[in-house]
Amino acid sequence: MKVVMLNGSPNKHGCTYTALKAISEELSVQGIESEIVWLGNGLVRGCIGCGGCKTADKCVFFDDPVNAVGEKLKNADGYVFGTPVHYASPNGAMIAAMDRLFAAFGKYFQFKPAAAIVSARRAGTTASVDVLNKYIQINNMITVPSTYWNMVHGSKPEEVLQDEEGLCIMRAIASNMAWLLKLLNKAKNTPLEKPVIIPKVKTNFIR
Repeated sequence: MKVVMLNGSPNKHGCTYTALKAISEELSVQGIESEIVWLGNGLVRGCIGCGGCKTADKCVFFDDPVNAVGEKLKNADGYVFGTPVHYASPNGAMIAAMDRLFAAFGKYFQFKPAAAIVSARRAGTTASVDVLNKYIQINNMITVPSTYWNMVHGSKPEEVLQDEEGLCIMRAIASNMAWLLKLLNKAKNTPLEKPVIIPKVKTNFIR
């Protein structure tokens, strides 16, 4: 079983990475493999809503890392999406990537556990967690619980390492993720493997 964690920070080994590393270490203790995938600090295109991914099974744009990240994510058993807070919201590149990842690869993520985590100097954290959680909630994924809001605080990694409560939350996420993965693994090839699928109904407000 493997958890792939997406680091949406433009700083490869900054505060977001430090939080994800704490999760990775606890997952390892509990026998779960993990990998931290860095989104990078280059250009990430926004989704243009062309629908091309529905037939191509990948995003139509190949000049940024989104398709490569999607290939890593689609075979994972669980996910952690991590971002720094920029202006009380996730990093812009992370939002652009998440839009396209869930449009092109979302079907591979369904019924798998996921958590969203954020890092900030001070504020904007809960608003940013809410943004990332909406991707999880709209896609039939299982939200991994924790003991408090999924955040760490600090302007640099060494400050995050002083945030004992934040690091405790990261370890709790890892422990709960490991527990869920083991339960889901037990349910494989049984009637409990997936829920009854309720067909989606769309209602437009303007007719």
